[in-house]
Amino acid sequence: NVKLGGLGPDYEALKEKKEKLKQQKEYAKQVNERNMKNMALVQRLPTKPEVISSVSRQKALEYAKKIPRPKISTARQSDKELKEEKVLPQTFNRDRLPQIISLETLQNRHEKEKQVVDAFRTLHFL
Repeated sequence: NVKLGGLGPDYEALKEKKEKLKQQKEYAKQVNERNMKNMALVQRLPTKPEVISSVSRQKALEYAKKIPRPKISTARQSDKELKEEKVLPQTFNRDRLPQIISLETLQNRHEKEKQVVDAFRTLHFL
């Protein structure tokens, strides 16, 4: 009972495929309609949180009004301190002497390293 393919189109297989495609399209339409209904319901819900956010904003504004303002005089004091700090380094202090000594040692070290680099250069050219 083996039926081999014949010459020409197979109308039965084409009908089955058409029916299958129709069922798929109908199912897709149903799913699309359900999704659209669900989307409409979801879009209606967020109106309530917006009202809550405006209430919370009002509460935040009231709280901000009750907070005391920072004192401006503290900023002026810090400006004065900065001016005093700028004046101090310009004056002569014995505390500054060790920095000069360290500067001299750094200069000596620099000169020695320059000599070492010059020696390497002469060796490299040979």
